[in-house]
Amino acid sequence: MSMKKFYITTAIPYVNANPHIGFALELVQADALARIHRQLGDDVFFLTGVDENSLKNVQAAEKAGIETRKFVDQNSQRFVDLTKALNISNEDFIRTTSKKHFVGSQKLWSASNQDDIYKKSYKGLYCVGCEQFYTEKELVDGKCPEHLKEPEVVEEENYFFKLSNYQDRLEKLISSDEYKIVPETRKNEVLSFIRSGLEDFSISRSQARARNWGVPVPGDESQVMYVWYDALSNYITGLDYDSEGRRFKKYWPADVHAIGKGIIRFHAIYWPAMLMSANLSLPKTLFVHEYINVDGTKMSKSLGNVVDPFLVIEKYGAEATRYYLLRHINPFRDGDFSDQKFVEAYNADLANGLGNLVSRVSGLIEQNDLKIDWKKVSQAKKDTQVNIKKEFNQIDEFRFDEQLKFIWSLISKVDGDISENKPWELAKNGQADRLSEVLTNAVADILLVGEMLIPYLPETAEKIQKIFEAKKIKKVEALFPRLK
Repeated sequence: MSMKKFYITTAIPYVNANPHIGFALELVQADALARIHRQLGDDVFFLTGVDENSLKNVQAAEKAGIETRKFVDQNSQRFVDLTKALNISNEDFIRTTSKKHFVGSQKLWSASNQDDIYKKSYKGLYCVGCEQFYTEKELVDGKCPEHLKEPEVVEEENYFFKLSNYQDRLEKLISSDEYKIVPETRKNEVLSFIRSGLEDFSISRSQARARNWGVPVPGDESQVMYVWYDALSNYITGLDYDSEGRRFKKYWPADVHAIGKGIIRFHAIYWPAMLMSANLSLPKTLFVHEYINVDGTKMSKSLGNVVDPFLVIEKYGAEATRYYLLRHINPFRDGDFSDQKFVEAYNADLANGLGNLVSRVSGLIEQNDLKIDWKKVSQAKKDTQVNIKKEFNQIDEFRFDEQLKFIWSLISKVDGDISENKPWELAKNGQADRLSEVLTNAVADILLVGEMLIPYLPETAEKIQKIFEAKKIKKVEALFPRLK
């Protein structure tokens, strides 16, 4: 039996600034999916990385007074560090300054149907923050809706892509769910954008405007590829499309692209059109998550309220950070991050909930010198599994929050059973068999909780297994010490 392959990607953020908590959210969501599929026995390839070819990066380097190459090297490293700090299980990390990326994105350009690419002069409103042109009607009070800055007027001769050629095919592709956009509200938004009529988009910039930074257009050294054209190709260049190697043949198309709502148009419309033009298979699912606000306010550099994920991890630990992002941020609504909310969730769910249960049960076992009957544990685990199978299978809906809520309901149930059966009284009254039964069931359920936690809290899951599968179970101190 051949293993099913599962290829998942995150978006690749610009490296003009340090990573923020919003990208940490996307990393842990994608990581949970990758780990779930590994648990299911699939052959998983999980790719993340950074976008280094943007004009934003050049401007940030100039502002910092550092040569661009050195600047992107330093900043890209911060994103690699974040994957390590959050215990992300990605198979690879793509940098768009790499040779294989340059070769791969030029190859995609050359593979495109040449009738879809043409050169023309034009004038438009450009937001460098988004690296995107806007029409007058898309602006809010004359400003970019994402960055709230007035776009600059840009006039030059560039290459364009005939997006209009793909209008009908894109509409069919998305409305039929052949390329599935989750959630439905985002799918409808994309469809209405397509139905309002697609305009061709510019796919190159002059070397002068790009500050000689980026991937040169094949056959025209005076032009650099538009950053989004080269950025989207990372999903295939990060395999090995440049040489059509083993990885590309094995893993493409992507099973899931995980992205934030701000870049939906590029992924839902431009990207599939580019792939169709080059005659390549299309990705299967686009999972679009919302943003994280801070104390109810939109995160922005100008407000100085950007949350640094490294500081959160340093303060509370990677596992607690993963837990908060996956459990307390609804993937499909803007979430909120605040220290107060974090500490409340940590104390209630991790310290008093899971941590307390583990130390309570391990303590009762040690105190009563109980020998665990593993046959009975495995039977009890099976019984519970049968009961919960139905409820625990919403992962195709990307409801990490609901999954964790469900696991925590199991934790409360075990806690409740112990309070109700009072093993300390059973011990006092010499009811050894009943005591053994109550604690055996508790061990079975906690081990099951541990298994279910592998994708979300991998280190905690491993600790739980070690504690309860030890030859001699000993009381453990707090897995998550309470926070003041």
